[in-house]
Amino acid sequence: MNAFESLPFRPADILLPKDCEYSKWSVVACDQYTSQPEYWQRVAEYVGRAPSTLRMILPESCLEGPNVETDIMDINTTMSRYLREGRFVCHPDALFYVERTLDNGKVRRGLMGMVDLEQYDYEPGAESMVRATEGTVLSRIPPRVAVRKNAPIELPHVMLLADDPQKTVIEPLAGQTGEMSLLYDFDLMEGGGHLRGWELTSEQKEQVAKALTALADPETFRKRYGLGEDAPVLLFAVGDGNHSLATAKECYERQKRFTPPEHWADLPARFALVELNNLHDDSLEFEPIHRVVFGVEPQQLLETMEAYYPGLIHGEGEGHVLRYAWGDRQGAVTVPNPKAQLPVGTLQRFLDDYLLKHPNCRVDYIHGAQVARELAARKDTIAFLMPAMGKEELFPTVIHDGVLPRKTFSMGRAQDKRFYLEARRIRD
Repeated sequence: MNAFESLPFRPADILLPKDCEYSKWSVVACDQYTSQPEYWQRVAEYVGRAPSTLRMILPESCLEGPNVETDIMDINTTMSRYLREGRFVCHPDALFYVERTLDNGKVRRGLMGMVDLEQYDYEPGAESMVRATEGTVLSRIPPRVAVRKNAPIELPHVMLLADDPQKTVIEPLAGQTGEMSLLYDFDLMEGGGHLRGWELTSEQKEQVAKALTALADPETFRKRYGLGEDAPVLLFAVGDGNHSLATAKECYERQKRFTPPEHWADLPARFALVELNNLHDDSLEFEPIHRVVFGVEPQQLLETMEAYYPGLIHGEGEGHVLRYAWGDRQGAVTVPNPKAQLPVGTLQRFLDDYLLKHPNCRVDYIHGAQVARELAARKDTIAFLMPAMGKEELFPTVIHDGVLPRKTFSMGRAQDKRFYLEARRIRD
C-alpha cells in the first residue's frame, strides 16, 4: 500500500526549469503589490527577455485590465512554448524540502508536494481534512478560473499549514540534507531573501508519510482540541493562497462533470502543487492585513459607519478598536459589544455593505502599516490599520467557528510570500 494513500498530501511530478537564471525565473506571488504597479514594472525591467515565471502569471493588479483576455492567451502560449522547448526537467513522484532564508535572517522550512482536492473544501462549515482559513469571495474565482482553465501547467503560491507543535514532519529533514540531492540554491529578487531546495530520498518520503499519519490520528486530534468523538480531523489549513486553491478546486470540479467517476483519480487537475509549512515554524509570523479604501470622502465614510454601528465610540474604548489614517490625520473608533470574533470581522462586515452601496469605491488589502499610511495620504483615501492575530488561534478558530473573515492575516510581509519556481502539468 502507498504510504500516502490515506493522506491529502503526497509526492508529485514536479517540474523545474533548466538552462536559465533562477533569480530571474522566480517572481513573487501574483496577489502581492496590487496597488504598487511600480514593483511589477521593476520586475519586468530586471527580467528583460530572460525565461521567467513572470510570463506565466497574471498579477492581480491586471485582472480587471482592458487586455486581460489577451494577457491570458499570452500566458497559455508561453506555457506551451516552454514545454515544447524542453524548458523543464521533471522530477517524478518527488517531495522537495525547501529552506527560505528571509531578509531578516530567519529560515522558513517547507515541503513541496501536492494536495488532493477531493479532500479539500473551502465552504464555511467544511469538515474535510484540508480547509480554508478565510471566507472565499466567490466573485474572485471566475477571473482566476479564466487564467487556469486552459493552462497546461500550474505554478503554486499556495502554502498549507500543519499544526505540528512537536515538529515531527518537516523539521527532522533539516538535519538530513546530506542524504538528499541539492536542486537549487540562489538569491531571490526584490528583497525576497535566499532559496534552497533538495529532493527527498525514498526513505525520507516514508518518514514524512509516517509522521503525517500520526498527526492525522483521529483520537489524538480530538483529545488535543477537546472535541467530541465524531469530530472530523482538520490536518491542514490554508495559510496563503486561499483563492488560488479554491480556483484549482473549481477547475477540477468542472472536469469531473465530463469525466466518468472511475477516472477522476487519473485527472491531473485532481491535485494542486503546494508548499506545506508548520504553523510552529519559528520564522512564521502572522502579520495583519490592512484595508485601504479608495475613492471615498473619509469623514463621510466614518459617519456612515457610525450609523451602521449604533453606539460607536470615537476613540478607544471597550469593544473592537478600529484605527484609521487619512491625509495627516490618525484616529480610532470603537464598536462596543461586537458580534464578530475579531476586529477585522467587524470592519469587513461594514466595508462589504458600504462598497455595495458605493460602487465607485474600492478596497485594497495591504501588507505593511507604512505602505497603508502612504497610500492614505492620497486624496479621497482612508486606511484602516489592523492588529495582528495570534497564530495559535488559527486552528481552534477554524475548527470551532469555521473560516475567518477574508484577509485576516498574512504569513509575513509581501516580500516573504512564496516565489514561483516549481511547476506541475495539470493537463495531459
